[in-house]
Amino acid sequence: MTSPQNNGPRILTFGCRLNAYESEVMRGHAEAAGLEDAIIVNTCAVTGEAERQARQAIRKARRENPEARIIVTGCAAQIDPAGFAAMTEVDRVLGNEEKLKAESFLDEDAPRVSVNDIMAVTETAPQLIDGFAERTRAFVQVQQGCDHRCTFCIIPYGRGNSRSVPLGEVVRQVRNLVDQGTAEVVLTGVDVTSYGGDLPGQPKLGQMVRRLLAQVPDLQRLRLSSIDAIELDPDLKRLVAEEPRLMPHLHLSLQAGDDMILKRMKRRHSRAEAVALCEELRALRPDVVFGADLIAGFPTETEAMFENSLKLVEDCGLTYLHVFPYSARKGTPAAKMPQLPMAVRKERAGRLRSAGDAALDRFLESQVGRTASVLIEKQETDGRFLGRSETFAPVLLDSAEIGAVVEVTVTGREGDNLLAAPLQHKLSPAA
Repeated sequence: MTSPQNNGPRILTFGCRLNAYESEVMRGHAEAAGLEDAIIVNTCAVTGEAERQARQAIRKARRENPEARIIVTGCAAQIDPAGFAAMTEVDRVLGNEEKLKAESFLDEDAPRVSVNDIMAVTETAPQLIDGFAERTRAFVQVQQGCDHRCTFCIIPYGRGNSRSVPLGEVVRQVRNLVDQGTAEVVLTGVDVTSYGGDLPGQPKLGQMVRRLLAQVPDLQRLRLSSIDAIELDPDLKRLVAEEPRLMPHLHLSLQAGDDMILKRMKRRHSRAEAVALCEELRALRPDVVFGADLIAGFPTETEAMFENSLKLVEDCGLTYLHVFPYSARKGTPAAKMPQLPMAVRKERAGRLRSAGDAALDRFLESQVGRTASVLIEKQETDGRFLGRSETFAPVLLDSAEIGAVVEVTVTGREGDNLLAAPLQHKLSPAA
């Protein structure tokens, strides 16, 4: 969960980077509407645990703020508006389309529940924001919804079908952020690699990224949020190889490493295709680092099938893992499949995380003695400064300027953080 700011409406954000972006949109709308004391809970529905945490946060917010106006939105609220409306702590429930409209926050006499049929939405309106609280890295929505129907996933029913933001609007948003000092932008969406399928000419994600970088030359760093391993287009692969401003850190939506489980998940790639993609991208850009989403304990998963997922960490050379024990979501086909005991799911998730921890440890150790380009994000309580390298590794420096991109030498490690000293020159001044 993302912590709220101290001033203005409080936003409690759960889940994905797209939710983080949309929370900033809502922050602007709520401030313009004068809802300074409101608490907005932006929920996630990817797992039952995510929904449970959101409900827990709502109850805690009411206990600690008995007079506050609590507005609940996000994917869990879109899918189960009646369930959240039944909570006595909740004043208003907004759907995923309604939460992005300024008028939703202006009308005090509006219905307590405003949630439409998300499947009927055919366009994604561009949402301009003035900047993010951290000011160094910002998320920009380029796509919304998903046309695929993975058997474990409820998200399409919370987000609707795939729709893309036209390039001109993406450029306008990124230029706006860069003009205010944002050094790094993350392009985000529900299924980012499906970008453009609904736009005139059906441009691919790679074409959009190439044109964006050309039209916003002052953007220093660009990242992509989670991408589908089967949908990387040739132009995007060329950018990985040729464009230094595209950071060499790609997070892949893999989910499993066994072909039968992938088939039962209704994924569109095979194990061999995932391994081949990582090998191809690493050949194009040797310093590329991969993260991945993996689900442990999917229905019908045998120990041998799980071992194939466990081996994927090494076979793909994965570094940053997001591991989830399978969580049955009502209304999905996988929920009707033979379920594994929760203890088995958690044990397998633990083994996957251990493999991920070992991979991360090896990667961080390999960075000692090398140079890196680090975006300085914040100052820690001990006075040191924390930033992220091109490969998203956390780096600590004794002195720096927040918002600067500095070239450093990695001198050592401290837990999961790298320690570094700046070289004699900075790549860019602080914003």
